[in-house]
Formats: sequence, structure tokens, C-alpha cells
Amino acid sequence: MAVLEANQVKKQYQMGEVTVSALDDVSLVVNKGEFVAIMGPSGSGKSTLLHLLGGLDGTSDGEITLAGQPLSQLNDNQITVVRRRKVGFIFQFYNLLPTLTAEENVGLPLLIDGQALDKHRERLERLLALVGLSDRAHHKPDQLSGGQQQRVAIARAFVNEPEIVLADEPTGNLDSKSGTAILELLRKTCDELGATIVMVTHDPRAASFADRVVFLKDGKIVRELKNGSTGHSVQPIMDVMAGLEL
Repeated sequence: MAVLEANQVKKQYQMGEVTVSALDDVSLVVNKGEFVAIMGPSGSGKSTLLHLLGGLDGTSDGEITLAGQPLSQLNDNQITVVRRRKVGFIFQFYNLLPTLTAEENVGLPLLIDGQALDKHRERLERLLALVGLSDRAHHKPDQLSGGQQQRVAIARAFVNEPEIVLADEPTGNLDSKSGTAILELLRKTCDELGATIVMVTHDPRAASFADRVVFLKDGKIVRELKNGSTGHSVQPIMDVMAGLEL
């Protein structure tokens, strides 16, 4: 079952008198429970595509359909509600509020949606346990390591039980050991919770954790690799990337 669809999506920007094409005729289907990585050279349109998929920006042409709802049919306020309730976001920089505890940061989307955290205490505790931070619930961000802060951000992304989680370079600000732990955690959410994830990354090692790797170049999807039962090795991903960067 498709959770997210992009159908012949185009995105253009006007720079003075010049029209720049960031995405050109991109079509993509992401099914429930799937972990998809998006890769490509710098300027290939990876982040632009992720922003469109999450309703953070509008298409110039084509359609994004999220959980059965075409986003072009919604006004800005309606898109904001869909984004808040149907999409979880994980960023390279954790974007935690420094005055809130880990538990309060996880619950922030609930607060923004006008819900009291006390009514969702069990969910917050369950998510903190999932990311291995039960004993850090009342710590503030400056009392947590970078890897721990990203774990809080992951728990926050899942607190509204979203249809899909979009991750933009989630390990880009972490050392190798912490990054691997985060990727294993994302893989676990798919395998054990049935989560659906789309992740932009420049790192072939990170992409190897996905079920499918989609490669962009010059705003177009040019290649896909699918995982076998034992997962991708990194080398095939590196080989494709090397060819795209020639």
C-alpha cells in the first residue's frame, strides 16, 4: 500500500531572468513499512525532493499524494495540519529546545497540537525506551551527547504516530559509531514497528541500511538499487555514485 507518491513532479526556481530546474519529471512511490534512501551528487535535487514530499514546499507541476491526500488540493493551513499529524521529520541538526527535557522535546509535537503530555505519558515512555533513553528522560539537551540528542529527535518524529518519517542527513553531524547506532535504530523502527522512512543521505554506508536506494542526478531519478534479504553491501552503492559524479 502506497503511503507517499510523487507523480511527474517538477520544481523550478526563478533566479533573476533565469529559470532553474531543480526537479524534472520525478515519480516515486513509497510503500508502507519501506525504508527508502535518496542519494545523488551535490545539487542533484535530493533535499528539494524531500521538502516537496513533506509539504514544506509546493511543486511547480505534478502531484504529491500523502496518505491518499493530494497536497495540491489543500490550502496552506490544511497542509500544515497534515504535516504535523501525518509526517515526522528528522534533521541533521537535532533542533531540540534547550529549555525542555528529553521527554518534553519528544512530546513537543503533541504540545503544538494542543494536547497535554500527561495524557500521553505511556507513549512518551515507550518511545524513550525504544531509543534507549529511559534513564535520560529528565535531562536537557546540554546534558546529552550528540548521538543521544539525535535519539530524542527520532523519538519526537514518531510521537504523533505519523504515516511517514522524512530524514535529512540524520547522521551527518555524528561520528561513525554514533551514526551507525542511529541507522540501526531507524532500521529497527521499520522492522519492528512497520515504520515508513525516506532518508536523504550522501553516505553510501547509511544508504546500505535502506530497503531501496533511489539515485538522483540533475533533478531526475536515474537509477535504483533494491536490497536483498541480507541487505546491500556498500560497494554497489559507491559504484553507482562514482558513475553519477563523473
